[in-house]
Amino acid sequence: MTSVELFAGAGGLALGVSQAGFRHEAIVEWDHDACETIRANQRLRTEHVRDWKLTEGDVRNFDFSSLTGGIDLLAAGVPCQPWSIGGKHRGFEDERNLFPETIRAVVSLRPKAILIENVRGLTRQSFVNYFTYIQWMLRFPEVRRRQSEDWTEHRRRLERYVASDGKGYDGLRYNVLARVVNAADYGVPQKRERVFIVAFRDDLGVKWSFPVETHSQQALLVSQWVTGEYWDRHKIPKKKRPSTPAGMEHRTEGLLNFGQASWLTVRDALAGLPDPDRGGAGAITNHVFQPGARRYVGHTGSPLDEPAKTLKAGDHGVPGGENMISFPDGMVRYFTVREAALLQTFPRDFVFSSSWSENMRQLGNAVPVELGRIMAQEIRVRLENRTIQ
Repeated sequence: MTSVELFAGAGGLALGVSQAGFRHEAIVEWDHDACETIRANQRLRTEHVRDWKLTEGDVRNFDFSSLTGGIDLLAAGVPCQPWSIGGKHRGFEDERNLFPETIRAVVSLRPKAILIENVRGLTRQSFVNYFTYIQWMLRFPEVRRRQSEDWTEHRRRLERYVASDGKGYDGLRYNVLARVVNAADYGVPQKRERVFIVAFRDDLGVKWSFPVETHSQQALLVSQWVTGEYWDRHKIPKKKRPSTPAGMEHRTEGLLNFGQASWLTVRDALAGLPDPDRGGAGAITNHVFQPGARRYVGHTGSPLDEPAKTLKAGDHGVPGGENMISFPDGMVRYFTVREAALLQTFPRDFVFSSSWSENMRQLGNAVPVELGRIMAQEIRVRLENRTIQ
């Protein structure tokens, strides 16, 4: 099956989509450093990445008519800065709001399915009308915004079609569903909440629901504080195990995990990885100690025996007190690039080619590879089942 990837960054979502069995006909990314990361992996012949058709440039200048043949999936990690809690919150007024360009791609490519990822901040009350507007544009993408309209006027025109279930509209249309998901619930060792928008072309008759969560906090608590299986697996002697947290006995009483696996923790993700090289030689690629980590109020790092907190990307490097590992003895240090890549479920042979701060920015902006794979795999299954029926 074929796909097109917009706003690819360092390739987290694109890699997940590739792992799900899609072949990228185009990957578009404007950021030079992120493109250099992809190119570095192509030179190393990294699996899936080596054959990507990468275009470095502004998506606003990309000619989608150059892509011949049908496209099964359009995937887009639309820039999140306009909506991010950590950004300037300018939303639809931000020049980086590129949802309209995503709609342009939809109209041109007419993909069978669409997969969009963005920050949870897009669902905040202050942006709720625009979030609805995005979904309505996807539902009726050929109701184009007129040159004389602002987005609120365009939204009102779309609302009339939504209210009448498309009466009088005979153009391209999609069935759209959106949900905020936590990556930890799908086996990513990171508590990372993101909104996904999935749409299928209406003429296909595909019925979509988001994949069922496979991992849970409840199962992790049971394995740590009821059965002890977590500590056994990591060969932690009983005398070195942390004391059961206050009140945990009552929290774990009667917990059932309904067959779900445990949330994966930082310790799980980094198992087998040695301490980072403090000399800078880096015996393991991208696994070099970065000095300067310190706690700040409200920023105390990611506990070793929980999923990591959300990896973040600042405009000028890693935000203070973020992207750190917090050890049981109270010590903290920054995650190495390799550790951060594992927390984002990049393969161990995927390399990052820039400075520590730039690599961490790319990782903080990335979609966890495994989460992208799970979403794309489910989309592929729905498309394949439709062709079988």
